Amino acid sequence: MKIKTIEPIVLKIPFDAGASSQGFGDKPWTSYDMLVVRIETDNGLVGWGEAWGYGIIPATRTTIADIVSPHLIGREVAGFSAMLDEVRYKLHLFGRNGTVNYSLAGIEIALWDIWGKANNLSIHELLGGARRLAFEAYASLLPYRGPDIVAEISARAVDKGYAAVKLHEIEMAPIRAARAAIGPDVALTVDTNCPWTLQQAKAMARQMADCNIMWLEEPIWPPENFSALAELNRESGIAIAAGENVGSVREFSTMLSKDAVSYVQPSVTKIGGITEMQKVFVLADAHNVTVAPHSPYFGPGFAATLHLAATLPYAVQIERVYVDLEASPFAAMINLKDGRIAVPRGPGLGIEPDIAVLTRYRVA
Repeated sequence: MKIKTIEPIVLKIPFDAGASSQGFGDKPWTSYDMLVVRIETDNGLVGWGEAWGYGIIPATRTTIADIVSPHLIGREVAGFSAMLDEVRYKLHLFGRNGTVNYSLAGIEIALWDIWGKANNLSIHELLGGARRLAFEAYASLLPYRGPDIVAEISARAVDKGYAAVKLHEIEMAPIRAARAAIGPDVALTVDTNCPWTLQQAKAMARQMADCNIMWLEEPIWPPENFSALAELNRESGIAIAAGENVGSVREFSTMLSKDAVSYVQPSVTKIGGITEMQKVFVLADAHNVTVAPHSPYFGPGFAATLHLAATLPYAVQIERVYVDLEASPFAAMINLKDGRIAVPRGPGLGIEPDIAVLTRYRVA
């Protein structure tokens, strides 16, 4: 069974975020852009993957089509992990993080999907079996900045059944407003996307002391300053979480060896795929650090995260971006049921796209 075609597909899906959002990168965000990877084999099996993501999609799409795929077309699917390691080495000159990594992730997820279908096994079965098949979900809010709207949307998420709320805010007023709105017993986390020096982060952590924050996510610039993260993790009184910007298993090893985080957050579409994320799970276990998967996806990356999380020895909450898509090619998988998200059960990823929706929102 050989790889016949690799097709990167760009989707742009309008969404409702409940209010105007500042978005990430200080640009208004009104549509969810998704980079889906479709791989077909010479015997007709089709696998679906997802590559990171958002504003970098044009570069990742080009990397898949023009740089990575030529190394893979016509090669056997069996043994694909070793094959992708070979390609990763060949392309290391272009960086050990960034679009090559994202491309390999999207392709690898699709190949896992194919391998599961070929063997009539779910990915969690291929990975050794599931410990659980459903998870509580937490609502990952967009950045809003205004305290009133943050409070309103946080409360709305809890009313809809989400077990916890994650803010993307860097000022105290919206953080305090969210805590007041959801009450003292609902878990609240704060993702700041790397804005502060160590001293600034310490000062902000002191201000958050009475907000009962479950974790403070990515508080330090640059994100690879693991020594600063470790000092903050020891001294701030708030658990530190990070990992979505870490590009390799070796870099995760360095971060964990420094005791930089209490929650480690590998992102399957950024780290290089399912196999690399499994390696991070092993490292986290060796360092007694809890995994909190980074999963702001609505496609195969979300499904892959669910299968991976199913193999962990403890329950985790799954991140779900708190927006309502106009439509989704993978709608059944992303919908909340009684506050929980179910792991797909079928072969491979256990999901197939609605081709009509995929065609309608395809832009490249």
